[in-house]
Amino acid sequence: MGTPLEPRQAQAEAVVDRLREEYPDSTISLNYANRLELLVAVVLSAQCTDDRVNEVTADLFETYETAEDYAAASEEQLAEDIYGITFHNNKGGYLKGIGEQLVAEHDGEVPDTMAALTDLPGVGRKTANVVLQHGHDIVEGIVVDTHVQRLSRRLGLTAEERPEAIEDDLVDVVPESEWQGFTHLLIDHGRAVCGARSADCADCVLADICPSERGDSDVDLATGERWS
Repeated sequence: MGTPLEPRQAQAEAVVDRLREEYPDSTISLNYANRLELLVAVVLSAQCTDDRVNEVTADLFETYETAEDYAAASEEQLAEDIYGITFHNNKGGYLKGIGEQLVAEHDGEVPDTMAALTDLPGVGRKTANVVLQHGHDIVEGIVVDTHVQRLSRRLGLTAEERPEAIEDDLVDVVPESEWQGFTHLLIDHGRAVCGARSADCADCVLADICPSERGDSDVDLATGERWS
């Protein structure tokens, strides 16, 4: 078991510094060329891998270039065009609704406020944060996906369980200049080393400051769950 640094701000800064050395090219892994494509890709990525989203959007973005294109399509056609994406039927409805709302309320453009974005079908705070950060260069918070949720608890940066509460904790300890990069660093580390069902603690650059470092224990100390 590692020993986290005190206070939590020091722990957060050490996590960022070490992971930046480990993943110097860390960034968003979704493919997009404009704000609308970014919005669509992030909506599709919910409970779906980025690799699968990139496979599907390669053709999708050639067919649907504007908000009007999504608005004019049927939900059934959109669902067919994103077949292979998790919950493609629901997300087909989201894409049509997003297209209609962008046309009706935003002149076909992707809005640049949290309130307007989260008012769109299928868009929660996590999705809105990604669009603001990478589409508008507006950083209002920290994107809390499943990797950030898992690793921030394991690393002792929060004891909260809900994404919104975790974000509130993280913005208090992660330097504001690192809010955007923090998410991608934890995603990269979660994929490469600290998985949901197992973790390679022996090769982890954070092991000595991680209270969940397994050592001789089979229990994830942050979650109380048994490692596989």
